[in-house]
Amino acid sequence: MQEQKYFLRTIDSELMAWSKAPVRKTLLLRGARQVGKSSAVKNLAKSFKYFVEVDFDDHKKVHTFFEQSLSPQEICEQLSLFYRTPIIPGETLLFFDEIQACLPALSKLRYFYEQYPELHLIAAGSLLEFALEEIPSFGVGRIRSLFMFPFSFSDFLKALGDNLLVDAYRNATPQKPLQDPIHQQLVHRLKTFLIVGGMPEAVAQYAKTQNLLHSQEVLNDILISLKSDFAKYKKRVPALRINEVFESVAHQSEGKFVYERAAVQASNAQVKQALDLLVMAGLVYPITHSAANGIPLGAEINLKYQRFILLDTGLFQRVLNLDVAQIFVTNDFQTINRGAIAEIFVGLELIKGSSCYNPISLYCWQREKRQGSAQIDYLIQQGEQIVPIEVKSGTKGAMQSLRWFMTEKNISKGIRTSLENFFDNENIDVYPMYAISNLL
Repeated sequence: MQEQKYFLRTIDSELMAWSKAPVRKTLLLRGARQVGKSSAVKNLAKSFKYFVEVDFDDHKKVHTFFEQSLSPQEICEQLSLFYRTPIIPGETLLFFDEIQACLPALSKLRYFYEQYPELHLIAAGSLLEFALEEIPSFGVGRIRSLFMFPFSFSDFLKALGDNLLVDAYRNATPQKPLQDPIHQQLVHRLKTFLIVGGMPEAVAQYAKTQNLLHSQEVLNDILISLKSDFAKYKKRVPALRINEVFESVAHQSEGKFVYERAAVQASNAQVKQALDLLVMAGLVYPITHSAANGIPLGAEINLKYQRFILLDTGLFQRVLNLDVAQIFVTNDFQTINRGAIAEIFVGLELIKGSSCYNPISLYCWQREKRQGSAQIDYLIQQGEQIVPIEVKSGTKGAMQSLRWFMTEKNISKGIRTSLENFFDNENIDVYPMYAISNLL
């Protein structure tokens, strides 16, 4: 069977920098299933002389090496014999995959940094957050977490060979917009990305075939696979309940999440528990109301007002079974599930564009008063400044909420993002959706 081509991503440069650092901690790759953690490590392994992959799901026998009172060096000796591959510091990349299946191995990661720091060791796993809950004092200060997400829009363009387009919008600004033909190319690519999404397997299928139907089939398979994991989350929350809440997140993406609409026969407490599990699994991201009276944005939050978005626009459109052809023929996503897909894309790009070692949390702002409601889709921090971002699902629309918020909070600069080209509109900068990560 032909090996699937690996497409370089932004995360690869971070992994390479870690491998070349004179002093490094054990690296723990965290993220949802099927976002490409194992593939990224195997790509990094090409720069080493030897590579040892320990899959704790497939090789149950190696669990015994970690259940005994062995030092990291002694464990490596046993692994070297078992896999018949030398484990030599500086020459071997050791990879613990599906480490959540062996809690003793997870607990011992800290000792590799303390007693064997010259060794290159990376660990990763599915549903890793659940396993970490079982370890009260997990290697704080001795293990470095790196968070992985699906492909960003720039990663997607590079997979298609469109590196020049990435350079073009990275160098553009509201004061220096793109030429319209280039802008229109990027809008077309954006619409394709909204349909394909950033799950590596779906991206690889589209890059290979240029066929959206094939990528849709892959997304259906991924969705089935992710849902099959629901039974592993927690026994006290039925898989059926988690599935109901997961699908409700997709249906409620355009506004405040209403617990009563999430599951017919579940209490609010059960819905919240299912939501918490989905967030821990990396399948759902919360967007929390902030009073936005100062920095940090998380200092004045209201957990009673939250929105939730799925981790990928491709999976989102498959859950809702959207007519993807409509995405191509319209420049107003408001006609497609009330524009939620535009808001989801922007939120995901903000997360992917932030530090992979400390991803940002998403915040929004909402006012509901008799004289009228107002909403800011996203708030980010730039230095000591709060920057409000209003998402417009097309190329037109008023900005009353944005202007009101800026006046009320004494904020000098706001951002509008839409399918428009870059544009300088006095104290509001217009960014095309495809370039929203430029802000970070």
